[in-house]
Amino acid sequence: MAHSHQRNSRAALFAIALLGLLGPALGAETSRCAEKIVLEAVPLDIDYRNNRARFREVVLHQCDVRIEAAEANVVGGLDFENGEWTVSGNVRIKAEGGSLKSDKAVVQFRNNLISRATVTGSPAEFEQTRNGTTSHGHASTISYEPDSGTLKLRDNAWLSLGCNELKGDQLIYNIKTQRFQGQPQAAPGSGGRITFTIQPKGESGNPAPCAKPAAEKTP
Repeated sequence: MAHSHQRNSRAALFAIALLGLLGPALGAETSRCAEKIVLEAVPLDIDYRNNRARFREVVLHQCDVRIEAAEANVVGGLDFENGEWTVSGNVRIKAEGGSLKSDKAVVQFRNNLISRATVTGSPAEFEQTRNGTTSHGHASTISYEPDSGTLKLRDNAWLSLGCNELKGDQLIYNIKTQRFQGQPQAAPGSGGRITFTIQPKGESGNPAPCAKPAAEKTP
């Protein structure tokens, strides 16, 4: 009985430590990228009059953000001043030691900066390894803002940090600070509730081996 009480106490303390990862809107740690945008691609059609273009075998990078895709369609700005790129086919976005994978992404540019990338898939996936801890995530839609480092997972969102998991309609995570955020605008009827699955430590006080993540379990 005493052992059970000790295990529950350790689990409660561990839950509190995990909840310490939750924070307010994180705008403090931002860094403005000043590097040029570099595009490597095969041009299929470039219409300067209407500010439209189509490319294949696309590699686009600025600072630590790298975007790869089989094809890109450009609307509203070939000079990256204020444009929108729709990339599709084996989309890969890398930043802050992490990566996003999806079927399709819409990349927005503002003032010659990559301001946001919104990836969609069945599902769209996220992975990051920093300081020896690997995070995984997936959702129908994931948006990423390079300036703030904010990652928003929406619709059947799932995110793990090591052995611990979170599920909800929307999850917000900062990949620069590795902190979870609350949900200021929850979907109607959801109440902003998040399900935490927290693995307690073993009898010795050391972390028990991770169970296979729910996202990877076979039916």
